[in-house]
Amino acid sequence: MLKVGLLVILASVTFAQNSPSRGVGPVTPAAPPKTHYVLRCGTLIDGVSPQPRRNAEIVVDGNRITEVRASAASSAGTQAVDLSRETCLPGLIDVHTHVLLQGDIIVDYDEQLLKESVAYRAIRATVSARHALEFGFTSIRDLETEGAGYADVDLRNAIERGIVPGPRMQVASRALDVTGAYALLGYNWEYEWPHGVQVCDGAEGCRKAVREQLSHGADWIKVYADQRTYMEGNVLHSRPTFTIDELRAIVDEAHRERHRVAAHASGMEGVHDAVEAGVDTVEHGTYIAPEDIQQMAQKQIWFVPTPWLAYYRADQFPQQAQRIQAGMKVAEDTFRRAMAAGVKIAYGTDVGAFEWTITPAMQFPTMVQYGMTPMQAIQAATIHAAELLNWRERLGSIEPGKLADIVAVSSDPLADITVLEHVDFVMKDGTIYRRP
Repeated sequence: MLKVGLLVILASVTFAQNSPSRGVGPVTPAAPPKTHYVLRCGTLIDGVSPQPRRNAEIVVDGNRITEVRASAASSAGTQAVDLSRETCLPGLIDVHTHVLLQGDIIVDYDEQLLKESVAYRAIRATVSARHALEFGFTSIRDLETEGAGYADVDLRNAIERGIVPGPRMQVASRALDVTGAYALLGYNWEYEWPHGVQVCDGAEGCRKAVREQLSHGADWIKVYADQRTYMEGNVLHSRPTFTIDELRAIVDEAHRERHRVAAHASGMEGVHDAVEAGVDTVEHGTYIAPEDIQQMAQKQIWFVPTPWLAYYRADQFPQQAQRIQAGMKVAEDTFRRAMAAGVKIAYGTDVGAFEWTITPAMQFPTMVQYGMTPMQAIQAATIHAAELLNWRERLGSIEPGKLADIVAVSSDPLADITVLEHVDFVMKDGTIYRRP
């Protein structure tokens, strides 16, 4: 019996050592592939050069880019990938996603929280992650699980360990909002219903919530700085949620722990409070007052607009189109004013609010319509998005030493940006997931 008991203890220890953590502590990534590729690109947009290059080769060893050069006649001992009719680009990055939502504009949000278990939603999220990767988005920042706890932390870790395929992720876990401001609302008051966020009130209560989320593996803290917007003339107003003291406590606690804060803020008042509190990114920002745009530029606060979602809403709900179109005009004006002021803009779509079967690349034409050149829009989703994630030294461009995240499309996106909606080659971390 003693020998049997000892074997059980040893087996338990071995299992504990080999089991994945629940988001606490370091994650051991999957070993990089032992491969040597030469990608022969007809055109190369490397993410940093102002002009594309013609007939370029990208040499990949393992999971790194080792050389970018003019095309050679032969490359002995390598696996050559013929992309000579393609345009190669860095892997795309979407910095505002929700892998645990499945199109809550058209799928009842309450149903997802009340009828689907976290396990079921996590299984569906693995499919969402696979879609993102096949669409050419090799990295994402996922901004909250909408009632699914820390399932995004587990998915991030599973992808890093090579258990499931998907983009590399930074995650914001549960998000923060105040009592009475976030769904689920309106149900029988005699019962306590789940919420799509973690509720916190008061500066100290919110500090504790930040600590809890970080302890469970969140990379970012997300706050809802406002709710319920309304138009007055050409200004979109909003009702702030947190007091400025609460917001400052959240930002201070996150920064003290060397993490950053993303603020959902759509209207003038919510954006102003978020900027005053010193958040790191403003999400949506349909209307931003001129003085707050100047503060964002000075403080280097990132702007992550999500303009295509309004077009999708107008298409799905034509009876609301007139009201939505008024917001579109405000959003376009804000976008143009932010660009002119030098505010840093990164590519984020809010996918998950729309279905994951739709490529997040649908937003590129909208950003061009709002004043970006095609090259600026591409850089917003590559080198600038990588900078927002503090991954610029690893990602966002095709340069020696960078991770081998490379996509290709069949024609020139600088001439027709919509071609990015049809990515037909995807390499992430030196592994090919899609070929022409």
